[in-house]
Amino acid sequence: MSTRNWALLGALMVSIIYGVTFTIAKDVMPEFVKPFGFIVLRVGGSTLLFWLVALFLKTEKIALNDFPRIIASAFFGVAFNMLTFFEGLSLTSPIMASVIMVTTPMIVLLLSAIIMKEKILKWKAFGILLGLAGTLLLILYGKSVGNASNAMWGNFLVFVNAVSYGFYLIIVKKLMEKYSAFSFVKWIYLFGFIMVLPFGWKQVQEIEWAVIPTPVYAKILFVVVISTFLTYLLNLLSMKELKPTIVAVFIYLQPFFATLFAIGLGKDQLSLIKIISAGMIFLGIYLVTQKKKNILTN
Repeated sequence: MSTRNWALLGALMVSIIYGVTFTIAKDVMPEFVKPFGFIVLRVGGSTLLFWLVALFLKTEKIALNDFPRIIASAFFGVAFNMLTFFEGLSLTSPIMASVIMVTTPMIVLLLSAIIMKEKILKWKAFGILLGLAGTLLLILYGKSVGNASNAMWGNFLVFVNAVSYGFYLIIVKKLMEKYSAFSFVKWIYLFGFIMVLPFGWKQVQEIEWAVIPTPVYAKILFVVVISTFLTYLLNLLSMKELKPTIVAVFIYLQPFFATLFAIGLGKDQLSLIKIISAGMIFLGIYLVTQKKKNILTN
């Protein structure tokens, strides 16, 4: 399998993990851990993991003039990104949150055109619109939204998170071209942890650890190790081979896998609408991930 295909597989795995995470994180907060407190646990735990693993790997020394870009990546990719997402998710439903995240590919495509002067090709634009249409179809007709305490504000915060993540994907790309992932991601998380600590430390102190059930502990561990540590590594490795617009478009799969997870738990049922929308999402991703020569020869 080619390096590009491995990168695409990594991006697919990230979508599967994130699709499951929407429901898992919602089971933890705000009942057992408040949103900002959960972020401190998530970022703090991942920071420790990144620095521990880096001790056993050969990493490059980061140039002093690259630290402003690392700090910007920490802000958009960790601190502001997670603070808005977790607060938004605590107010809205997991499925609605996952749907709003699909605006990220369009945001990245627009930012790439403005910042990186990347040309928007017709079939990629069509693929993004097709994937968006499939996702909206999945949400509007495939599954009820459910109860949400303040859905409008929650949805807005998730959208802000999507914009923030779009900036991160573009900012971090130059670091990827210059350093190995472990050389700079440990710094991104360290600065990110410093940024989120003032917001969440009080909520961490409020956690009643003695009353948290064992399954909830397992879910917290999953979010820290799998949903954060592992997915960030997979995303960074994918971005070595893929453009930010291609990495971002895999976000379309998150609502799809979130629904599959719900079906597996017996909380949802498969329908014709879900099958059609899934087909639209996969076709959209296919179009966006294809290179020009492949489109011309197919």
